[in-house]
Amino acid sequence: MVKRNKNIAKLPAGYLFPVIAKKRREFQEKNPTAKIISLGIGDTPGPLPKNITAALVKAAEGMGTSEGYSGYPDLGLLKLRELINLRFYNNQLDPDEILISDGAKCDVGRLQMLFGADVKIAVQDPVYPAYVDSSVAMGQTGEFNPETKQFGGITYLPCNPANNFFPDLTPAKNSDLIFICSPNNPTGACANRQQLTELVAFAKANKAIIMYDAAYSVFIQDPELPKSIFEIPGAKEVAIEMHSFSKSASFTGVRLGWTVVPKELKFEDGSSVLNDWVRLTNTIYNGTSHITQLGGIGVLEDAGWAEVQEMTSEFLENARLIKEALVKKDVEVYAGENAPYLWAKIPGRTSWETFDYLLEQAQIVCTPGSGFGIAGEGFVRFSAFGKRADILEAITRLEKFL
Repeated sequence: MVKRNKNIAKLPAGYLFPVIAKKRREFQEKNPTAKIISLGIGDTPGPLPKNITAALVKAAEGMGTSEGYSGYPDLGLLKLRELINLRFYNNQLDPDEILISDGAKCDVGRLQMLFGADVKIAVQDPVYPAYVDSSVAMGQTGEFNPETKQFGGITYLPCNPANNFFPDLTPAKNSDLIFICSPNNPTGACANRQQLTELVAFAKANKAIIMYDAAYSVFIQDPELPKSIFEIPGAKEVAIEMHSFSKSASFTGVRLGWTVVPKELKFEDGSSVLNDWVRLTNTIYNGTSHITQLGGIGVLEDAGWAEVQEMTSEFLENARLIKEALVKKDVEVYAGENAPYLWAKIPGRTSWETFDYLLEQAQIVCTPGSGFGIAGEGFVRFSAFGKRADILEAITRLEKFL
């Protein structure tokens, strides 16, 4: 018989969000009349706005014509890459450095394959689980410690109220890859210019590569906060940036993202990281749907981009309303102004105890902070991705039961 992949076997039995879904399903089965409101998983409520939908429909219909049909797509339509460069990078990149994909999460896994099993990684704690789990699957780490809930070969960088949720980088001095997410999932914290300048300097001094997840950058409203790592001088020599249409354009079910690998980024031997990324991607990925890419162009053209701004404002207003309600109940709560997430600590309860309490008493689903790492214990994440009527009903329940 074929032996099981020893690295996959190291993963804990359940990925965080399926565990939450199972608990929700079991509660619903026992309480069939309960109206559960989800402030948990960061899925967008839809529907897609009309101009973005029209672009997708037009693209799909085009595939039914000789002129509009496309076979295997390449690694990114030039017009799409040019519009990304315009909207997100102020035309400061070469479009060839922008490779289109089916989402930032998918690219995280492929990037782990790019760097192989011998690299050492550092992650923020709390952390989006995909960074850790994909590195474990590649064999970049030691065994899982059930007591600490951490893997031995990964350096965890605690993020908490005391350091404004941006870590001391010193423990990562021997790491090859440093994962940073801003606005952060799950804490909602945004790294400021000074912090990112120090991060770039640290990566240069220690010959590391920054793996920068900017999937939520469209929510940053404060003009003083960088939306991309490439706003920092020198970042092109030490950083890769992953990005996504999922939250900005509600493309969670459509799947579209991109990764920027600058031409200046080199391996230790001087060879190009970008060349290897293109080579690997061409080998294991046939490209993102032509229909989806044309839909992405519709997102970034003026009419679609105006719809993105409208959706963003609505979700941020949801966050403001939830935060206001939590503050009224004297809950310790962070973020929400430049991100669609709120990071809250309910006194006297663990993360999972808060989850169970809110599900059972208020029929509200949140996300236990401990599922993101040790530093998340005691906290829960509230998502602002929801319809306004549901958000208002959830607020009424929170005010009643907290």
